[in-house]
Amino acid sequence: MPFFKELRRRSRASFRTSDSSTETNSTVTTAKSSSTLNSAQGSATPPSTYHGNGSASNVATAAKSNGDIPPPIPQRPNVAVPNSSRNSMITLSPSGSNLTMRSPLPSSAYAPKITSILDNSVVYQKVLLINGEIGDPQSKLLDGNLTVHHDKDGHAFPPTNWPVSDSYFKALVFLSPGWNRLRFDFTSPKLSSTTNPANPTLHSSYIMLNYLPLSNTPPLQLVVLAGKDSPCTFDAVPQRVQNEGNDLSIAIRKFRMAAHLWQAFTAEQMYRNKFGRRCFRFEEEWQTGTLSIRDWEMGRMKNEARVHLVRTEKTTAELRNLDYAQQHGPASQKGELFSIASDAIKKYFNIKPGQKQYVACLLLDSHWDPEIGTVTAHAALGGGSDDLGLAIFGSHALQSYPACIEEVVPAFTDCTRTDTKFVANDCNESGSSWEAANIGIGAHMHEVGHLFGCPHQENGVMLRDYVRLNRTFLVREPYATRTQSQGLKICRQEDECTWHRLDVLRFRHHPCFKLPSDEPLSQDDGIQYFPIDNGRLIVSASTGVSFVEIWTDGDDLCRQWIDFNSNDPRYNSLPRQVTLTESEIRGRLPEDKRKAKLTLQIFCGSSRSEKIENLEDLLSKKNVVALPPIRQAPKRDEGLTMNAVNNVMGLGKSFDSRLGFKSKKLGFSQLEGSKAEDLILESTYFQSKLLTSVKVYHGYALDGIEFCFEDGHTQLLGKRGGKPGGDEFLLEDTRRGETILGFYVRAGLWIDGIEILTSTGRRSGVFGNPVGGSGHTLMAPRGYSIAGISGTSAAWIDGFQIIISR
Repeated sequence: MPFFKELRRRSRASFRTSDSSTETNSTVTTAKSSSTLNSAQGSATPPSTYHGNGSASNVATAAKSNGDIPPPIPQRPNVAVPNSSRNSMITLSPSGSNLTMRSPLPSSAYAPKITSILDNSVVYQKVLLINGEIGDPQSKLLDGNLTVHHDKDGHAFPPTNWPVSDSYFKALVFLSPGWNRLRFDFTSPKLSSTTNPANPTLHSSYIMLNYLPLSNTPPLQLVVLAGKDSPCTFDAVPQRVQNEGNDLSIAIRKFRMAAHLWQAFTAEQMYRNKFGRRCFRFEEEWQTGTLSIRDWEMGRMKNEARVHLVRTEKTTAELRNLDYAQQHGPASQKGELFSIASDAIKKYFNIKPGQKQYVACLLLDSHWDPEIGTVTAHAALGGGSDDLGLAIFGSHALQSYPACIEEVVPAFTDCTRTDTKFVANDCNESGSSWEAANIGIGAHMHEVGHLFGCPHQENGVMLRDYVRLNRTFLVREPYATRTQSQGLKICRQEDECTWHRLDVLRFRHHPCFKLPSDEPLSQDDGIQYFPIDNGRLIVSASTGVSFVEIWTDGDDLCRQWIDFNSNDPRYNSLPRQVTLTESEIRGRLPEDKRKAKLTLQIFCGSSRSEKIENLEDLLSKKNVVALPPIRQAPKRDEGLTMNAVNNVMGLGKSFDSRLGFKSKKLGFSQLEGSKAEDLILESTYFQSKLLTSVKVYHGYALDGIEFCFEDGHTQLLGKRGGKPGGDEFLLEDTRRGETILGFYVRAGLWIDGIEILTSTGRRSGVFGNPVGGSGHTLMAPRGYSIAGISGTSAAWIDGFQIIISR
């Protein structure tokens, strides 16, 4: 028994080692040891402390049991741990929480400074363009070498080297999904790079970047198109063929690298325009990596952009003969190569209605024919339809493209003269290899711009500015045969190729450029506009008004626009309603253009646009309606029609100051015998007169629309044709103020169908053809209400507008 008592006395504390919050809290309250209190309050634990079960409660409970200082805790021996692949060794968050891997401070005053992106930034593409400088370029200019190291060297990407000139550098860095810790080392013969042989690089800096791959936006598909019998080779000089080949494998590698250069360039341009690093993405697949030469040589598998091989139904000879006919034959044959490519791609992807694809296509069978002096089986075209956005370009400059990141600088500095016995000097602007790379990669990107909806611009990529594309990726430019001059000593930001601001604005709201942080768009993606008094125009869109292009007669390019996007990247919302004034619009134009005919192109947050062909005509009196003055409703037995009301009241002589304004017009009003008619709702000027229902007469088009009032009187626009008796939509909460807020209209050449929208959020459903034409929403803007409708009709209604008033 004494033995058991002694055992219980000595072991009580050691058996009570619960990790529950109750035990721990009571220990903190009663313990007298300062070390115990400090530990409980969360102070840093000394590096030598070791807790056997990972909990601090062991030490605290032992101190409580006998009041003595606990015995020394055994020290954990230092163990040399080899390189480990345990994911827990590196944290996934740079926020400063426990287990965080923070970026170390720069090791010297000459450590590389990244100026193009902030530490802990989020990016959305695999290959990122980095800009920076060494030390203080104002006081000391240095040349040297920049080496980029990835924290997963050997698993993600090997180190790459980039030139530093006059303390300025540019680099392309590869990113793995998730957090990437990059180290930048600078070495120069003008600087001492070592004082400790164990640490040879003193001029180092670090940056943490989070690569978030996108998966919920449509990708830009990459396609190599070849004839059905094509050997899948491309033009190259004999030395190139011997050194790297000219088969399908190297073609795919070069095309993929060119596409990543488009992506890196565009993301940087979006960032400079304060839209974040948003960009299009590629479809990816698990395959042999090609972005690093080491991956390709070692056969290392990576998730990389997929390049599809699509065969046409034409032979290679037919494609080349066709292109000769296009360049030298009748105009009716031009563009046929685009149609052939489009048909083959639609068949390959099995594109169905509503499943639009975006495709950049490389024509692999393009061939320079020195005898006729042209490139056959080549076309530079870009554009789109409802189901396919397509950009095509030839492979005649492909030999000059880089095949991996390590070859980017060598490719853009290769001054080897173009041998026109074997390859083309495109437009006489490809006199050397690096200039051919500019034309091939840049002109294809120009066509991708067309694919995304960009027209030609007054500067930038969409006006052949891509002849300077190399400057985006280089710090020093070589000799140019195009200009017969030595290139720039330093290629700074202002010297680089750009996307025009109007291109960037189109990209900002394009479906391929969406980000997870973007607000969801309204289902109503249309644009409305209403001419009102004093030369003003109200423009509204549920998805927001993005920008307005201003065109004058004779303009081949847009040179003036109004931008409603915020310059603060923290705010992405667009105004849903704006008011434009004709005088202010004309004031933006040059003096000699201010009296010219104006055309406006309005763009909204859904990427849709509306064109106003003649602003002066839209603001004219023909779109203004004089409204009757407000008065008491007539007696039921008066049975006044609208014309009778006008006659009785002497309208036309005394309208007071009430005006109505017509919306944009839907339908073409081209049916034989079509006549115009305005219908002003009596409830807008007769006090206490109540609209109770709307009857719609329709078949596969809208025949008529009739408004029914509580007193039995009705007003009709069009005819009572189609379905006998029509369909009636009741306003159920009229006593609580339910009114007609607007209409959803299906329209093309005529009005196919119509849906009634009310102020309580109710919808009638579409009467007529619910899939005819295209959809448009007509609703009164803020501060206005519907006063009536206007339209044209013959056999059925072929034109429709709403009339609004304050």
